[in-house]
Amino acid sequence: MSRVYPIEKYRNIGIIAHIDAGKTTTSERVLFYTGISHKIGEVHEGAAIMDWMEQERERGITITSAATTCFWSPGDYLKKNKANENRINIIDTPGHIDFTAEVQRSLRVLDGAVVVFDGVAGVEAQSETVWRQADKYHVPRICFINKLDRLGASFEKSLGSIWNKLTKNAVAIQIPIGEEANFSSVIDLIEMKLVNFEGEMGKDVVKADIPEELKSVAEEWRMKMIEKIAGEDETLTEKYLEGKEISPEELRAVLRKATIEYRLVPVLCGSSLKNKGVQLMLDAVVYYLPSPIEVPAVIGTDPNDENVKIERRADDAEPFCALAFKIATDPFVGTLTYLRAYSGQFKKGGYLLNTTSGERERIGRILRMHSNEREEVEEVFTGDIVAVVGLKKTSTGHTLCDEKSPIVLEKIIFPEPVISIEVEPKTKSDQEKMAVSLRKLQEEDPTFRMETDSETGETILSGMGELHLDIIVDRLKREFGVEANVGRPQVSYKETIEKKSEAEGKYIKQSGGRGQYGHVKIRIEPKKRGEGFVFLDQIKGGTIPREYIPAVEKGIKEAIAKGVVAGYPMIDMEVALYDGSFHEVDSSEIAFKIAASMALQDAAKKAGAHLLEPIMKIEVVIPADFLGDVIGDLSARRGQIEETMDRAGMKVIEAKIPLSEMFGYATTLRSLTEGRGTFTMEFSHYEKVPSSISQEIIEGKRR
Repeated sequence: MSRVYPIEKYRNIGIIAHIDAGKTTTSERVLFYTGISHKIGEVHEGAAIMDWMEQERERGITITSAATTCFWSPGDYLKKNKANENRINIIDTPGHIDFTAEVQRSLRVLDGAVVVFDGVAGVEAQSETVWRQADKYHVPRICFINKLDRLGASFEKSLGSIWNKLTKNAVAIQIPIGEEANFSSVIDLIEMKLVNFEGEMGKDVVKADIPEELKSVAEEWRMKMIEKIAGEDETLTEKYLEGKEISPEELRAVLRKATIEYRLVPVLCGSSLKNKGVQLMLDAVVYYLPSPIEVPAVIGTDPNDENVKIERRADDAEPFCALAFKIATDPFVGTLTYLRAYSGQFKKGGYLLNTTSGERERIGRILRMHSNEREEVEEVFTGDIVAVVGLKKTSTGHTLCDEKSPIVLEKIIFPEPVISIEVEPKTKSDQEKMAVSLRKLQEEDPTFRMETDSETGETILSGMGELHLDIIVDRLKREFGVEANVGRPQVSYKETIEKKSEAEGKYIKQSGGRGQYGHVKIRIEPKKRGEGFVFLDQIKGGTIPREYIPAVEKGIKEAIAKGVVAGYPMIDMEVALYDGSFHEVDSSEIAFKIAASMALQDAAKKAGAHLLEPIMKIEVVIPADFLGDVIGDLSARRGQIEETMDRAGMKVIEAKIPLSEMFGYATTLRSLTEGRGTFTMEFSHYEKVPSSISQEIIEGKRR
């Protein structure tokens, strides 16, 4: 079987945005105009195709990233010319920050992104977060300013917020005609045409000449656009300075190159709900976002030596390699593993090597996904995004590749959970089902953790926020039929140290027969926030035999997991094992493990061990009348106000605040603002807990 679509006609894109910017509505329009669906599913009616989970339809938000494939040729709005079609693989990602892992893992495997903005709010708190994530993975993007039909919408203000908060490189290639209730159509500044969206669901894209009364405004915007685009290319600069006419094709070619190299970001506009502007956005995806061969070759490492770098180009002739970026439980086919193929090709029925786990995996069935519908395919080619069925040992971030040419691709690193709840099954039969169900959910979601408290036997679930854990418990009940009692949310505190210290641990036990002997000396020092734990083996001259070093490391890791202040895990520290001694007969792994654990606890106490708490970044949007009350309440919750701004007749407060003070905030905000205030919150960083509060936590008052 050979390729149907040449690789240069592939576009792997994501649709990313702040919650409620209209991302899923935009995706639904894309499916409709590309002919994948024959009716439009509306989010507000709970019928969106891309939001297929019950929880998504009820809450009107996206929780999991849905993948779909559609086809588009720019300018051919009635889809008459199949020969010119491009194949677009789209991932619609969640906007709510509790599901940040979904956005992160999607961006890791995408070649380009469409960032959707609310035309009333412009850049919001989580628009900045997803933008930074896209920066981290060097993803080229285009912007779509949506909802221009809403009261308070302003294209210029939204564009201004993109320039101020995200990038000075944004360039408007369209402008709207009218705003709010008068929004009627758009002007395409590249072709200098007025574009109307007529007929059933705006399917007929009609281009006309710009009316006289709008020409001067359009000319002004076009000059600004040409100035920015021409600045990226010497030939165009010369033409521009000489006052020569620059054709749409020339503008597109330079803008495409600059977008792929992330020197410019095209900005488009419309209203997905009112069926205006989406087809032109699809044109822009094909015109300006890269195909797999236009992004840098993927770099991996040799499984046997991580210092040896290996490059794989996007080419069917290269050895096959793919990254597993998502695991999903499908009620009909079982476990689905989503793969992005970076190089080579692969037929079903063969084996691939998982270089992360070291296991061989047989690929029995390959599916192309259309949201939660599926189509069987025989073969995977470079650039494809597919789902494979029934892999046993593959998790998110694992590499699958040709057995003869092993490679390990860079892993996806996910943020740590910040909030926990206790769950207990209601009946004996729920108990048996619960462990299996939670394990499946954990495989799907790398930011969800489950552990059993060894002392109390309770099951503790940890996640990114209250909504995240809500959804997990809801899925337990609906998908897996497990009824559980849920405790109050608790903050995931951490512990760390303030300064360097040294300590030794000696474990000697003589009790009839063979004794136990382990002796270690360690040095510990703090690392910067977010740098994690590092163990250094500095033993020289065999003072501790090599075979006991792993036991020392294990003892230290176990002590770190339990903490020394209040039983919370320790983070951001370096532990060096530099000396010790052993006994020819009595030394054992267990003795060294215990000695290391004792040494760590002693050293940590000397090093000023203290508690850290998660600090959240919060954005509160309220009517101006309530500003004083809301700021007063935030300050009483130990919040630090960073900025207050005006946005579309509302006041916006940006603050940093400890998570422990935010439980029940939604109710308080509603009562303070007569139900008119809203807020969004995301994890920012860990910070030292003030000593008075630390004492309360240690004594268990806040547990």
